Amino acid sequence: MAIDMLYKFKSKAAGDLILLQENGERILQIIGKDLTPKGIILPEQIPAAIAALEKAVARAEAPPATEATNGADADKDMPAADRVTLRQRAAPFIDMLQRCHQANTEIVWGV
Repeated sequence: MAIDMLYKFKSKAAGDLILLQENGERILQIIGKDLTPKGIILPEQIPAAIAALEKAVARAEAPPATEATNGADADKDMPAADRVTLRQRAAPFIDMLQRCHQANTEIVWGV
């Protein structure tokens, strides 16, 4: 049985945010960060990170352009009650980003 790594995001402006490896990596990819065990989001990078997450959420919620899917959203086959959307996964992270932007402080993980 494989054990997933956890990402623990910390800042001075918000409480710690813990995400499972898969979810943390997806968030980091969306905001353009390397998938490293340790990292930082600087205050000047926060507006772009918020915009990238909001754009990804909007894309995920947009109706498909064609009826044919390429398997990109395998969890769409799940019943809606069992599915956790990108909006739901990203909301706490966006909140953390907004708080850190207001406080002009960074977010770190793995430290």
